[in-house]
Amino acid sequence: MNARQIGGWTLENIGFAALVVAVTALFGWMLTPYFGAILWGLVSAIVFRPLYLWLVKQSGGRKGSAATLTLILIVAVVIVPAGLLGASLVAEATGIYERVQSGQLDAGAILVKGVNALPGPLEGWAREYGLSDPERIRAMIAPGLSTGLRTVAEQALTVGQGALSFLAALGVMLYLTFFLLRDSEQLGERFRTALPLDPTLRDQLIEKFLTVVRAIMKGTVAVAVMQGIVGGLIFWMLGVEGALLWGLMMGFFSLIPAVGTGIIWVPVALYLIATGSFWQGAVLVFCGIFVIGLIDNLLRPILVGKDTKLPDFVVLIATVAGLELFGLTGFIIGPIIAALFIAVWDMVTQVRGQHIKEDAAKA
Repeated sequence: MNARQIGGWTLENIGFAALVVAVTALFGWMLTPYFGAILWGLVSAIVFRPLYLWLVKQSGGRKGSAATLTLILIVAVVIVPAGLLGASLVAEATGIYERVQSGQLDAGAILVKGVNALPGPLEGWAREYGLSDPERIRAMIAPGLSTGLRTVAEQALTVGQGALSFLAALGVMLYLTFFLLRDSEQLGERFRTALPLDPTLRDQLIEKFLTVVRAIMKGTVAVAVMQGIVGGLIFWMLGVEGALLWGLMMGFFSLIPAVGTGIIWVPVALYLIATGSFWQGAVLVFCGIFVIGLIDNLLRPILVGKDTKLPDFVVLIATVAGLELFGLTGFIIGPIIAALFIAVWDMVTQVRGQHIKEDAAKA
């Protein structure tokens, strides 16, 4: 064996591969501060590509104009409403936090009022577990409530201080989205050529990745937004305080399988019924089951389809783990990694099964 070869690899090839890995890792590390912006730019390009292709066709093949118009629509339809919603949410959370701090809003007293209105057996059970003692309840939930509200309220100051960084990240996202849309064919072909995989497996993996991203954004995020909006409107019409905050929480919890929006509207409905607001509680129960719940049951299968559906326990674990590791963007990254994990091992199973059949046929 040639001294300059190791297992069929020349020293030059090994050195070049090491250089590629090192430079790629260094470049990835350099982009870490804008990881979220890059991720959302990639996701936006994938999700809005059908719209971009339609605009290209309508504009007579002008890719630059179509990409620019797509960006304008993304800003008008997604970014501006999200900014207004965030500002309103911060204002509402700030107001509620100030009322909690001043004692105008006493969560312990509210819960005790609900316990006292429960039927006899349930009230006795609640008293047995100390749920009729306002001081004990206040000690249990007040710190967490205050911390959560303070965290949201402080975002106003954080956003104000980090406005330049936020605008830079937003600019990176839109800039990247533009080029990913306009040059998607050339970039996609270069990526396919550079990816060191069997062409068939490579194309299957890329297609799976694109399908999963679209499915998550259409079938998970879109459903969460719809449930949050509808839930917030229902709370507002019923006169429940903090409707915007409750709507946002319902949208967030709808991302997590086996939890869903019920973790928000069920306790509120029970409280309304227990405190004598029977019709408001009944309306909330009806809307929670037949309006908010049906949004998920009807829209998700239509938007996602059967081919991309992951087992609920996989989605739950991947979403929670993703949120823990990557923050808010984890609800996208977690399921994508889980879907790619399953796709890769499905490919391994197919290849192994084919080899086993071929070996059996030869025998």
